[in-house]
Amino acid sequence: MDLDVLVFNIEYGGNASTDKVMRSLDADIIGVLESYNRLPEIAEKTGYPYYNVGLQLLSKYPIHEPSGAGGLYALVEVQPGYAVAFFNTHLDYVAYGPKLLSSGMPVQDVIASENEIRTSSMDILLPSLAETAEAGYPTFLTGDFNQPSSLDYTGETIGTREGVDKVVPWPVSEALFDIDFRDTFREVHPDPVADPGLTHGDPDLRHGGGDRIDYVYAGGPVETLDSQLVGEAADPLVDIGFEDWTSDHRAVLSTFELEPLALPTTVSLDRRMLTAGDEVTVHHNTPGASQATVAVVPEGGDAPQEELTSQSSDNAVGTMSFDTAELEPGGYDVVLLDEAGLEIARNEFWVRSRKADVQVSTDRSTYGAADPVEVAWEDGPANRWDWIGVYRAGAADPEEDDYLLWGYTGGHDSGAVPPSVMGSMILNGSSRGRPWPLPPGDYVVHYLLTDRYQSAGRAEFTVR
Repeated sequence: MDLDVLVFNIEYGGNASTDKVMRSLDADIIGVLESYNRLPEIAEKTGYPYYNVGLQLLSKYPIHEPSGAGGLYALVEVQPGYAVAFFNTHLDYVAYGPKLLSSGMPVQDVIASENEIRTSSMDILLPSLAETAEAGYPTFLTGDFNQPSSLDYTGETIGTREGVDKVVPWPVSEALFDIDFRDTFREVHPDPVADPGLTHGDPDLRHGGGDRIDYVYAGGPVETLDSQLVGEAADPLVDIGFEDWTSDHRAVLSTFELEPLALPTTVSLDRRMLTAGDEVTVHHNTPGASQATVAVVPEGGDAPQEELTSQSSDNAVGTMSFDTAELEPGGYDVVLLDEAGLEIARNEFWVRSRKADVQVSTDRSTYGAADPVEVAWEDGPANRWDWIGVYRAGAADPEEDDYLLWGYTGGHDSGAVPPSVMGSMILNGSSRGRPWPLPPGDYVVHYLLTDRYQSAGRAEFTVR
């Protein structure tokens, strides 16, 4: 079959313009970046029947989070019983490598910075990427890497555009090449001078600068047929142009020919993060079995001994729904049992309280100058790119005032790994923002939602 895959950073949740782009392109699967909690609305307005907020995916085909995936990827059932593996990631934007190069930082130091901030996040995905491709799944990785490719900083490209004056082995691309993943835009457009394919500028693309940082990678048994740059109609290097282009990124649309692989024995979820009262949809696939049972147990619990509820099916393949209204907030497992009652697969999900606010605390109420401040939170909404911000007590309105120290709740990995409802961070001299040490005075620390300025919880502390 043929499959169209789109990667699109729609910028801060997107708008009617980005919805129109996705509707017009009509890709089979979209890796959407910066969709935040607007993804269900986007799915409705663009006509996609399936979406996954945790992985930021839109799809014409069912999306399964399979046993063992740990929330890192989905199996998309592109034909009944047959699937491709799909990863979508957003690497941190801080300490942008080309900007460090332009400031005079040596290449080896830039690579070290990239490894600390971005390669470390990609390293989380690499084992699963290699595993799914080696198992025979056509495997795709879409994302905004916030890093150029080695294929664009070569001897031939030196001097062809602003900022490219050295050969740079950008480490995320090198790590993907090492596991035999292909940069599909460069497969179709191998000449980076003739086809730079720039997807993002600094600060924008209108002045001829920028880099290619948005990608569709492919691994395993899949052939790339085409790859096109999508963006403003006025730019001659854009393959598919739109008059009303509002995102600060261009998109990439790649087309593939592939043969999907049969789904394995698995118990998969439509999503892993739910709010009390939501239904969790569970799909079981038990090739060769005459029946199957799915039990819900507390996280790490045994089935059937600790089951809270269960359903059985006389079919080897099927879908069940469980109501979470009676489940206490916390972690749960779904366990797939065979005819003899033995466990053959397991998956996990989390239930959040519908009413709870985020509980934010600091390890102390008063600190001395330069003492590290540990901030912890519970009952968080588990959004990608939630963040912690410190404000002066007299200027603590996030929508009006300036933050001081800050950090994403998932650190550098916020766009690469499943978000969590609880966590902590240490604010000290290595934190983002300034000043450090904090001057004596009273402070407010906010839990802020989805890279914006809406507070969902707060705590106060004093520096003496």
